[in-house]
Amino acid sequence: MTVPAVGSRRLRRRSLLGLLKLIRVMLSVYYAYMVEYRAELLFWVLSGTFPLIFMGIWSQAAAGGQFALDSVTFVRYFLAVFLVRQFTVVWVVWEFEREVVEGKLSPYLLQPIDPVWRHFFSHVAERFARLPFILMLVGLFLWLYPEAAWVPSLGQGLMGLGAIALAFCLRFLMQYTFALLAFWTERASAVEQFWYLIYTFLSGMIAPLEVFPEAVQRVVLWTPFPYLIYFPAHLLIGQPTDVGQGLLAMVGWGLIFLAVNRWLWRRGLRQYSGMGA
Repeated sequence: MTVPAVGSRRLRRRSLLGLLKLIRVMLSVYYAYMVEYRAELLFWVLSGTFPLIFMGIWSQAAAGGQFALDSVTFVRYFLAVFLVRQFTVVWVVWEFEREVVEGKLSPYLLQPIDPVWRHFFSHVAERFARLPFILMLVGLFLWLYPEAAWVPSLGQGLMGLGAIALAFCLRFLMQYTFALLAFWTERASAVEQFWYLIYTFLSGMIAPLEVFPEAVQRVVLWTPFPYLIYFPAHLLIGQPTDVGQGLLAMVGWGLIFLAVNRWLWRRGLRQYSGMGA
């Protein structure tokens, strides 16, 4: 083994250790920041109980009607939707919009790290901070509906967690792409609000896709929306689903939004500099 090869390996190892240390520091800092707002976190978690309201509606409808899912499966599905929603909620568009409008983005651009990673790790740290509240609500839910309790197999659990992680990354990337429109308009969040309206109906948040007509299902499956909630929720409860198609769709839409995101970022920086930043 030559000396340059040894030096190159040590340099890569040192870079990897430095990256891991940076990730640990950012997670610990943002976790401490999020814990300071424990009371607000509780309200944020409670605001995500919207699917549990529809759980009662659909479970009652399934008891007296003809649906592809029975009442117990509806209850499990909406509990899974609640969990997926808690771990995939994103708010980066409002933070980035404020940074651009108020000029707070400028000092971040001078630092040797893309500003997106600050938002990303603050979101990840917030998941850990809200975890105790989520567990308490799930415990209360299972106490009220003991017949809906289930234990996913190891495979289901791993696939479900992996799908949730991918759904969070895709949701974050989509919203961050809309956030970059703040370089041209002060109301980039309005685009996200319109997108969220479509997301509410087509993601499986208010109803699983099984209750939609088959023609609608075929069209919706070509969009990114069902893979943000419906697909991970189905994996968690063990319902039949095409895992390969779901993963390919998530990766494909992620690459599309990543390409648009990087293009907007390069054009937006020139626009931001032209405004005197």
